[in-house]
Amino acid sequence: MGYIEIIPDDKDWTWVISQPCPECGFDAQSVKKEDAPIIVGQIADAWTKVLLREDVRHRPNESTWSALEYGCHVRDVFRIFNYRVNLMIATDGAQFENWDQDATARDEQYERQDPDVVSEELNAAAQTIAATYRGVSGDLWGHRGLRSNGSEFTIATQVVYLLHDPIHHLWDVGVDFEISND
Repeated sequence: MGYIEIIPDDKDWTWVISQPCPECGFDAQSVKKEDAPIIVGQIADAWTKVLLREDVRHRPNESTWSALEYGCHVRDVFRIFNYRVNLMIATDGAQFENWDQDATARDEQYERQDPDVVSEELNAAAQTIAATYRGVSGDLWGHRGLRSNGSEFTIATQVVYLLHDPIHHLWDVGVDFEISND
């Protein structure tokens, strides 16, 4: 069976920076940007468990990714955002090229990837971006980046925008994730 195309999500999710997500419950206002490295680690731990599921390749319906496909996406989100935050660190006002997540899913054949490999790669990408965020301090938090659709972020707002994505996708696969303050 060939790849079944998912209807692209073309919503602009930038509103999650300033208001809680009614679906997954993520509230950016309750997150301290300095806690991002710890939270990224918690997210990676949760995804490691998801990728061990027996039904990891099962799509709940034809218009929804499987847990494996979401895991691949989260891995790639960590990679893309790490690249972007490093651009913002280097250049205040950096511009980002568009990333077509649906084309990536199709081209990289997310549905055929090995869940164990994806888990390892997701954890490595999480560790990398967590290390990058640990290196941000002072005025760097205000460095700006501009997405191709015109959305502007600072490193501080990009952090919470990033955190929402994998947390929301945990919700998509049935995991009730809460940030631990331990």
